[in-house]
Amino acid sequence: TRRLEQTRRGLEAFGAGNLAARVPVRGRDEVATLAQSFNDAAQRIETLVESERRLVANASHELRSPLARLRVALHMIPAAPGDERYREEAERDIDELDGLVDDLLLGSRLEAQRDRGDDPRVDLRALVETECARAGVPAACDEVALRGDAKALRRLVSNLLDNATRHGGGAEAVSLRADPASGRVRLQVRDRGPGWGDADPEALFEAFSRGPGAHAEGSGLGLALVRQIARYHGGEARLLARDGGGCIAEVELPTAGPEPA
Repeated sequence: TRRLEQTRRGLEAFGAGNLAARVPVRGRDEVATLAQSFNDAAQRIETLVESERRLVANASHELRSPLARLRVALHMIPAAPGDERYREEAERDIDELDGLVDDLLLGSRLEAQRDRGDDPRVDLRALVETECARAGVPAACDEVALRGDAKALRRLVSNLLDNATRHGGGAEAVSLRADPASGRVRLQVRDRGPGWGDADPEALFEAFSRGPGAHAEGSGLGLALVRQIARYHGGEARLLARDGGGCIAEVELPTAGPEPA
């Protein structure tokens, strides 16, 4: 049964996200046929996924140039009296498209970047407090450090704050609490908005999904990217109902532990 056990481990590794996982093919019996079939299927899936990632990354890069030209042209065209409102709306639309491109590029980079062995230590407390100060939201934070992508973690925090502003009437409070016993940390953003109504909170983490009353705001990528960043760092993101109304957006992440002596 040794070859069957190797095939099982290969299937588990592939299911866990290692698209390069393959199993050894030995002999000419049914077990060898099974291993070869798995390798062929895994190769096709890996090729399809990589092609999709390259398409998203290339398309996002190509959008940069026309967006930049639109922004420059908008500032150079003289505005007639009374047209200021239309100019402001156009600038908001360009900013939204620019943010969407940033989200697509970041998501594509995280998908392609599987080896996290060289991730530096990030002072999560300083990062959260900086973003909260920028948004004018009170924050209560423990000292927390973890290994990760500082740019991605900053986007995670800003997306949570932006989501609370767009759909929850503004973040009421933010907390960052460490549990040394479990080696985990919880980041929570609380609001007093309408919540998600009859919608499935899990569905709100799907790309381009929008909650009740959200059809006119945002791209639908904010929470999807939050979960992608959390999982990239070995954590998870979820939405919780809040007593008295409102929502708690919670992200759980592993800490880096103490620095070696």
